[in-house]
Amino acid sequence: MPAVTVENPLTLPRVTAPADAVARPVLTVTTAPSGFEGEGFPVRRAFAGINYRHLDPFIMMDQMGEVEYAPGEPKGTPWHPHRGFETVTYIIDGVFDHQDSHGGGGTITNGDTQWMTAGSGLLHIEAPPESLVVSGGLFHGLQLWVNLPAKDKMMAPKYQDLRSGEVGLLTTPDGGALIRVIAGELDGHQGPGATHTPITMIHATVAPGAELTLPWREDFNGLAYVMAGRGSVGTERRPVHLGQTAVFGAGSSLTVRADERQDGNTPDLEVVLLGGQPIREPMAHYGPFVMNTRDELQQAFEDFQKGRLGTVPAVHGMTPGGPQQ
Repeated sequence: MPAVTVENPLTLPRVTAPADAVARPVLTVTTAPSGFEGEGFPVRRAFAGINYRHLDPFIMMDQMGEVEYAPGEPKGTPWHPHRGFETVTYIIDGVFDHQDSHGGGGTITNGDTQWMTAGSGLLHIEAPPESLVVSGGLFHGLQLWVNLPAKDKMMAPKYQDLRSGEVGLLTTPDGGALIRVIAGELDGHQGPGATHTPITMIHATVAPGAELTLPWREDFNGLAYVMAGRGSVGTERRPVHLGQTAVFGAGSSLTVRADERQDGNTPDLEVVLLGGQPIREPMAHYGPFVMNTRDELQQAFEDFQKGRLGTVPAVHGMTPGGPQQ
């Protein structure tokens, strides 16, 4: 980890918060519980236990892996429906194939991101390619769910396939951090991903002892999730480590620092920084559907059961199973 890197970060544009920026305090730090998803691949539930008012417009995020599969072990998900939100699948190491009932799909690998706007609904499948199942190998990624406002929940489904070479790359004044802007904007630098709800999504690698202080839109929330390593968050240097999420309060900058000493198998602090403009609408979430009311959830289940969200292509010889996350 990670796939997208540079030999000398000092060749990149540099970003830091202005001197008069108001530092965001750390409101809470939570630890993600572990579980299994799909056909049995391991995940950490990054947002478990966090009040939705701190997450809005984000709904959930799973860290998939990091796991080294033996031959025959790689797993994916069965066919499952989605409606009412967007899924962002970021593959750090490994390969994932995806396909939907509308004919969309493709392959994402080291550093690629697949952005699916489910909108009015579709059926979807994600699985490792046969070659990876046969050989085994490293698999590591994230899946983030981003809510859609009520006016966009029933829009036509669509995809964005973001290749690793499209990601915006920045660094800090001393070159101590590599900042990958996957979506949104940071200090005038634009990432390739575009959402209906304005967000910023960043994957930062912070070298031991280095500090990252970034300007952050005051109308966005602020979250930091540690994928690997250990460090601290906020100017108060609250400790964080692998599998923990920090929630920031109000302000115009946020700070993350890597500890001088990292774990033996993790040379740097790897952290995902998220910010988004809260939708501030009622949210009803159950399984693979995210709507505004319970009646809309019931309608989504009915539409799925009656085949209105699409059918599995006959070439697969599969039938859609029960709702999956």
